Amino acid sequence: MSGSIPTVRPASLRRLRALGRAELALLGRNRGVVFTALAVPLLLPFSIRPALDQMDLGRQGLTVGTTLLTAAVGFSFLFAVYASLVNAYVARREELVLKRLRTGELSDAEILTGTALPAVGIGLAQALLLCAGCAALLHTGAPKAPYLILPALAAGLLVAAALAALTASVTRSVESAQITTLPLMFVSMAGSGITFPVEVMPDRLAAVCELLPLSPAVRLFRGGWTGGLSAGETLTASATAVVWILVAVFAVRRRFRWEPRR
Repeated sequence: MSGSIPTVRPASLRRLRALGRAELALLGRNRGVVFTALAVPLLLPFSIRPALDQMDLGRQGLTVGTTLLTAAVGFSFLFAVYASLVNAYVARREELVLKRLRTGELSDAEILTGTALPAVGIGLAQALLLCAGCAALLHTGAPKAPYLILPALAAGLLVAAALAALTASVTRSVESAQITTLPLMFVSMAGSGITFPVEVMPDRLAAVCELLPLSPAVRLFRGGWTGGLSAGETLTASATAVVWILVAVFAVRRRFRWEPRR
């Protein structure tokens, strides 16, 4: 991806807003993607409730409520942001929308950012609503380390968006996106602490799983709610998240495809 990161200037912001509104309108026409983005993160966590009831979560300083909340937010990263954005990038590329946008004033970074804005906005709004809803319905209470919540959400949203652009570069069509998104989704659900906490895994396996792309965001979010992260653990998770963002952005700059894969 050529071009530099857009500076925060009125002209750049206007272009991003215009592109974001256009992308939101296009997203609203795809009912399947909208349903997946909005409903799946709300429904999937309840499917793991029976398994959580069999775990000794209290021994790890966790509760069913905080674990379900973390799962819902993790599913939001995967479905509302990652999966929907892969579809958006691939569809716009194959329809030559991205190619036409490059002939105008928008930089490459602005095109990718503007396209991602609706999905990222939906993911953020969904996560905040989940926090409020679970606090009321699952009695999770207030977060014990609230200063970690927004950094955790920012890390998860940014990693999911960057990896969506990278996945789109190897995806030939919207239909094949259902296949190319599966590896990251399965690995993240199984190993990033979304389906069940990393804390209940064997130590060696947990150490490996903590290095997965979405693991830092999930760990920071859960730690923000439980207050169970030390300063060193917080720093390690934050540094891992930053590394994943930088690696993904670098890979997108080098590998993102603007021409249809025909």
